[in-house]
Amino acid sequence: MPKGSAIEEKHKKMTESSVERLICSLAVPTIAIMLVSAFYNMADTYFVGQISKDGTSSTAAIGISFSVMSVIQAIGFFFGQGSGNYISRQLGAKNYNEASSMASTGVVTSFITGLILGSLGLLNLEKICIFLGATPTILPHACSYLKYIFLAMPFMTGSLTLNNQLRFQGSAVHAMVGMMSGALINVLLDPIFILFLNLGVAGAGLATFISQSFGFFILYFATGFNGNVRIFLKDFSPKINRLIEIFKGGFPSLCRQGMGGVAMLCLNKEIGIYGDAAIAAMAIATRTAHISYSVLIGFGHGFQPVCGFNYGAKLYDRVKKAFWFLVKVGSCVMTLNTLIAFIWAPQIVAFFRADDPEVIRLGAIALKAQCMAFPFVGWFTSCSMLCQITRQTLKASFLAAARQCLFFIPGIFILSYFWGLNGIIYTQPAADILSFIISLPIGFSVLKGMSKEKN
Repeated sequence: MPKGSAIEEKHKKMTESSVERLICSLAVPTIAIMLVSAFYNMADTYFVGQISKDGTSSTAAIGISFSVMSVIQAIGFFFGQGSGNYISRQLGAKNYNEASSMASTGVVTSFITGLILGSLGLLNLEKICIFLGATPTILPHACSYLKYIFLAMPFMTGSLTLNNQLRFQGSAVHAMVGMMSGALINVLLDPIFILFLNLGVAGAGLATFISQSFGFFILYFATGFNGNVRIFLKDFSPKINRLIEIFKGGFPSLCRQGMGGVAMLCLNKEIGIYGDAAIAAMAIATRTAHISYSVLIGFGHGFQPVCGFNYGAKLYDRVKKAFWFLVKVGSCVMTLNTLIAFIWAPQIVAFFRADDPEVIRLGAIALKAQCMAFPFVGWFTSCSMLCQITRQTLKASFLAAARQCLFFIPGIFILSYFWGLNGIIYTQPAADILSFIISLPIGFSVLKGMSKEKN
């Protein structure tokens, strides 16, 4: 448990400093984490794409595996955001012992969950790959890659939980060092394993396993510095009230990330009939769009600890000020990303698969389509995060699930039925616009509720 001036100074900083400067200072390392994580995920796609034989099928296998990565992220964010949300509020209220118990409970439970699910994945590897949409040509590559992902699963869920807990404590730099260490190792190992040792797509999986394990231990040791809540196994205390708090704070993230995995599964199923080139093109477009979205999420993660500390301290005016700053910055950033995609989409896709014109053509169309609704995503994402931190669990969960579950998943079947491949490509922007519309009244109702609570 942190003691003395370090934690007191952190409390003062989070509740008295300019919210704009706080969000930016916390967002910069978080954006770095998001971008590096996205780029090292893209590194698998890039280096696998350099394989001369079966390159398109190998690239498609990485795309097939994205659903599993989304599930892993869902679990890590569920425990990380659920426990981290509670930790930040308890630190804001100066309940340090409770914050310490929650930190250890969140990390240990996340690791155990990842271990169980990873073991089940290994036992049913081929069945899972087929279920995810692997064609006969993609199947062996998908199995080779996912084998190592399932082995790395407990370290990945544990790393995401630790990363979120550190961010919620206002220690984004420590979180950045841990996540970037693993990411850089992955980028360095990819060309060695994939190209020089001729391990192919299995080399990408092995590099991920080694880098994620290393990153987990770096993040664990980071909990012992700068007034952060230290993780001790003896503090593991899965009492029902703590598990309920994890559920309340983390369920929206589980909906958001989990539905993302289901959405990718539906996408792969629908687009699979158009061949490996279409699957590879959508995989590249989706992961590239994810990089753009990562910048917005980075600013949102800078907002979360500011919101949590000040909401816990009942400083509601600072919470609302931070929210509107996030909306303005997020909307501007996403509009800029849209312009970049519309100008350089073919060149971006060609960077990953330059020798396949069909992948470039379809990927450029898909990338432009995915980014065309980005200007609307800033408000929607800001509202979802505000609801989650202020314990509006039902509203936050509804918003988190709406984008994929309410709109994307039904939309992809409906639009593909009427418009084929074009319907699949334009499902995501349609879902984003509809999500923006339903988030408008919800966001304003939460802000109005805080004004009443203050009075």
